Amino acid sequence: MFSPAAAYSIGMIRIREEDNAVLLPVKVVPGASRTRCLGEWDGRARIAVAAPPESGKANKALLEFLARQLDIKRNALAIEAGTSSPIKTVRIDRVRPELVLAGLGLGPS
Repeated sequence: MFSPAAAYSIGMIRIREEDNAVLLPVKVVPGASRTRCLGEWDGRARIAVAAPPESGKANKALLEFLARQLDIKRNALAIEAGTSSPIKTVRIDRVRPELVLAGLGLGPS
């Protein structure tokens, strides 16, 4: 069971658990040659997306990438903060922080 609100720094990513969800801080790099996780940036997962930063295309690409990497349904993900900014917080329902970071290749080695 998740705690009501807990914060962790796992491999330098400042991830939080809240209300049966993980809040993942993300720095999005839109317009990349391909969509992939680039590692950590300032306590956030740095993710390049091939979509442009217009009409929500980069946000959609980010959520689709995360769903694919984490092997979860797309509707378990939502942008909690930063919809019009490259600095975002993504809410991921019903998953453990360690599994999120492992799915992105950011877990402790």
